[in-house]
Amino acid sequence: MSIFPASKPIIVSCVDPRADPAHILGLEFGDALVIRNIGGRFTPETRQTIVMLQNVAQAQGATPGKGNLIIMHHTDCGITRLAGKPDLLAHYFEIDQAELGAKAVTDPRTAVAIDVAAFKANPLPGEWAVSGLVYNVTTGLIEAVVTPDSLQQ
Repeated sequence: MSIFPASKPIIVSCVDPRADPAHILGLEFGDALVIRNIGGRFTPETRQTIVMLQNVAQAQGATPGKGNLIIMHHTDCGITRLAGKPDLLAHYFEIDQAELGAKAVTDPRTAVAIDVAAFKANPLPGEWAVSGLVYNVTTGLIEAVVTPDSLQQ
């Protein structure tokens, strides 16, 4: 099994134990590369993590090809409780406090669309299918907010 399997999706999701993507999506060991952070947000640090993983894969002889990125947010996320801490959130997103409104931290559907758009605006090398999901922690249902859309860099 490769550290960075080319045919497996990369899932960015929240650290909340109620929103474990392996459990929710029925994944088995090695089915996906999962990056978890507060809110499941696509931050500069998330992007850097993927770049570093790509470099690890290339060092092992893998060639960049097609990637499948899934950004998964969820309802009742703890990040919404940080809306009153703009200094903390601005630092997390590496932006000015005045730009926080554009991150929609209290609305997971809008936030996942914003994160997908952020990736598309500055994609990583290769061909990517990018989608955005929202998991409802109350109903257990998954909503495809942004359906897979292929882009090439």
